[in-house]
Amino acid sequence: MGTEFDPAFIQAPEHRPKPTILEAQGIPLIDLSTGPIDDLAKEIGDACRKWGFFQVINHGVSPESRRKIESAAREFFAWPQEEKMRVKRDEVRVLGYYDTEHTKNVRDWKEVFDFVVEDPTIVPASVDADDQRVTTWHNQWPDQNPHVLREACEEYGREVEKLSIKLMELIAISLGLQANRFNDFFKDQTSFIRLNHYPPCPNPHLALGVGRHKDAGALTILAQDDVGGLEVKRKSDGEWIRVKPTPHAFIINVGDIIQVWSNERYESVEHRVMVNSERERFSIPFFLNPAHYTMVKPLEEMTDDQNPPKYKAYNWGKFFTTRKGSNFRKLDVENIQIYHFKVSK
Repeated sequence: MGTEFDPAFIQAPEHRPKPTILEAQGIPLIDLSTGPIDDLAKEIGDACRKWGFFQVINHGVSPESRRKIESAAREFFAWPQEEKMRVKRDEVRVLGYYDTEHTKNVRDWKEVFDFVVEDPTIVPASVDADDQRVTTWHNQWPDQNPHVLREACEEYGREVEKLSIKLMELIAISLGLQANRFNDFFKDQTSFIRLNHYPPCPNPHLALGVGRHKDAGALTILAQDDVGGLEVKRKSDGEWIRVKPTPHAFIINVGDIIQVWSNERYESVEHRVMVNSERERFSIPFFLNPAHYTMVKPLEEMTDDQNPPKYKAYNWGKFFTTRKGSNFRKLDVENIQIYHFKVSK
């Protein structure tokens, strides 16, 4: 995945909006083609502290790759339901298709297709802390015209993975760390990509596209269409702020793992998706996740006598598979969250 930040990765500059426009939009918009690197890292660090979210342009992901996966997603979700259900996910095959009609979470108004970036992906065989066995997750690809969807997804996955590592290097620099500080965590990554389709909702006041939540992984890179609907809970006052779609931009948010690694220098922020009564909406989030054997805990560089660790270490693979398992069976207890590992004062 590389160990040094490469400025040549970023595309040529575009016209950069004035700061007053950025502030009016709310979520910071950052041009990754500008330098020097330390200034870029500072911009990203400021956005992580104040918002937990930012947008990027001139990010290096080719417009053609994004166009292909968006087109393939639209084609897939337009198929008859019985065709999509041939690749439905279940407790054994956790990747593939599902919709809210066939899940317990009826409040969310959407249908989804999940696939992992590394196929197969190695994960724990069970959530039992003493069980050291591992298993593999494999992608499911449809029989109908499979190459179009698969090739578009795999190509896009490779490109957005490169962007995610570059962003993690900038985040590392912003925290005063070496650029490659996080890279080893992702050598056997459990990252995955989700294709989202939100049909028009006849009663938008009764449903959400996705309810309020925080992302459990390290970093999320979201491509959304021009319909919009993503709302972020502003840290300064708790108000919900709609993220205006910016052409060709990606929306980035830090997840719970960065909150723990940074010992709460940066925080994962609540967000949700509102549905539309007239237009369908498509979005594609990439969830950057570390290897299953990663013990997530505050980095030593982020702690000292004045700032002791705020979290106990937890195993990412066990955490991740526990969360995934909750999609298929009702838990007797609340779903696992990072605050369960918070160190009591």
